[in-house]
Amino acid sequence: MSSNPNSHAGPLPTAPVSNGEPVFEVEGLTKVYLQGEVEIHALRGVDMQLFGGEFVVLLGHSGSGKSTLLNIMGGLDVPTDGIVRYLGEEITNFSERRLTQYRREHVGFVFQFYNLIPSLTARENVALITDVAEDPMTPDEALDLVGLDHRLDHFPAQLSGGEQQRVAIARAIAKRPRVLLCDEPTGALDVGTGIAVLEAIETVNRTLGTTTAVITHNAVIADMAHRVISLADGQIAEVRSNASRIAPSELAW
Repeated sequence: MSSNPNSHAGPLPTAPVSNGEPVFEVEGLTKVYLQGEVEIHALRGVDMQLFGGEFVVLLGHSGSGKSTLLNIMGGLDVPTDGIVRYLGEEITNFSERRLTQYRREHVGFVFQFYNLIPSLTARENVALITDVAEDPMTPDEALDLVGLDHRLDHFPAQLSGGEQQRVAIARAIAKRPRVLLCDEPTGALDVGTGIAVLEAIETVNRTLGTTTAVITHNAVIADMAHRVISLADGQIAEVRSNASRIAPSELAW
């Protein structure tokens, strides 16, 4: 059980904050990598939608295509074929300059490894984003949202792995992104610290209404999502909605 003061007690809401037009529309998405003369098919014609305020888990084993899908949606990679629309605009047609602007203004990223600058405090790491964003939170507000208001002036080496990941989440959401994309955010953590990180991500989704997609191979985490999209061999194998959602503190793995 986490002691995070932002922990959400009781069952989670079964409907997202807002559920109107799709934030993302993915059509026929294909990605082929070449390794020498061998073609590696990472995605094979994926179709899906993500809606405003949703918390979606992308579930699948290593090599299923989930990271490739997330990277294309986030503008970090480009497809071999297919379309991704963000709020009706085809990001797959964006120039490199527009892709950079899209990533900077609309998308927050959280990865398995925290990528914090060791010589900067938690507050200063978050300020790297708030100093260049158009309408940011203050670093203190972002860190408070993930339960780290008492660790503002600590350096990464003085923080646990879970705390460092929560600083990374605060940094990602401080610019108030419409979308938060998380790639195995608990992959390097033990159960207790992993739960604290999931609580922070759920708090952001619930409080800010940020459309949130979390990649994981851990099927237990899927129980806290509005919807679960399972991938296998570069294709969507199953899409299901959770009739009831489990709070992170009640997950057991």
